[in-house]
Amino acid sequence: MTVRSPGADDPQAPACAIQSMRQASTAPAFPALEGRHPCFSATAEGHSRAARLHLPVSPGCNITCRFCRRDFNDVEHRPGVATRLLTPEQAVDVVRRALLLCPTLSVVGIAGPGDPLFTRHALRTFTLVHAAWPELLLCLSTNGLLLPERADAIGEVGVRTVTVTVNAVDPAIQAVISPVIAWHQRRLEGVAAAERLIRNQLDGIAAMKARGITVKVNTVLVPGVNDAHVEEVARSVAAAGAELINVIPLIPQHRFAHLPRPTAGEVHRARQAARRHLRVFTHCQRCRADACGVPGVSDFTAELYGDNRVAEPTFSHG
Repeated sequence: MTVRSPGADDPQAPACAIQSMRQASTAPAFPALEGRHPCFSATAEGHSRAARLHLPVSPGCNITCRFCRRDFNDVEHRPGVATRLLTPEQAVDVVRRALLLCPTLSVVGIAGPGDPLFTRHALRTFTLVHAAWPELLLCLSTNGLLLPERADAIGEVGVRTVTVTVNAVDPAIQAVISPVIAWHQRRLEGVAAAERLIRNQLDGIAAMKARGITVKVNTVLVPGVNDAHVEEVARSVAAAGAELINVIPLIPQHRFAHLPRPTAGEVHRARQAARRHLRVFTHCQRCRADACGVPGVSDFTAELYGDNRVAEPTFSHG
């Protein structure tokens, strides 16, 4: 006999059971971060309570993703875009001014425009920020290629949360999304590149978990490429130690400009598949690399940079 668990879709379920399940579904995944870090808050209220600042100190990247088009401008609202590139020392001044503009600022993150671990700028920036404002949460977003070998340094500079972009755990699928990587001054291509990247991502997640750092995984949903593979990604990264997953709809651009944008139904199905293994984050605003404010609520980027915006026309797209 099959016993059906009571739920909101069961008209015979006791009211107290339904209420209990509703409360469980919105319970904070990370109580210490709820309302302090918008990207690790399980509730919409927590997501909209605190502001975050992204510091664009990372110029280059060590992998090529076919959906990624990095740029410097002040009009696009998506990852990989910033108004200008900062030095670590300039970033400290930006944090100081951001705290005056945005008193609810609680998170300082580095998410580009390139990969934060490809150069030493991000770790240097975190060191300076943590020394000046130890109360601020530090957050790192990376493709994970260098995560295992930078694990100790990440913990030492005070980073509390890490987001790793994992788009596939099948090398054949990953090779379609990111066909080339730069690994220890060598160029790897195709399946060999994918195998190395996936191995390092999973090892890096485990290394973060071992150091008490909370890990979220971002997975870009690419129709016809990894849309049937998201559950396997969630299963694998959960086994490695990730605690949250964010399924992000593809923005058709660069070498994937010909692909369709995922439908709401496709995104929902992918998230439901991932939910079998991990909590799913659903409030992502796909922030710029220099974002400042409460995601989807306030934006202080223009005030923060004022008239000192600097275009970087020679920036490499990788």
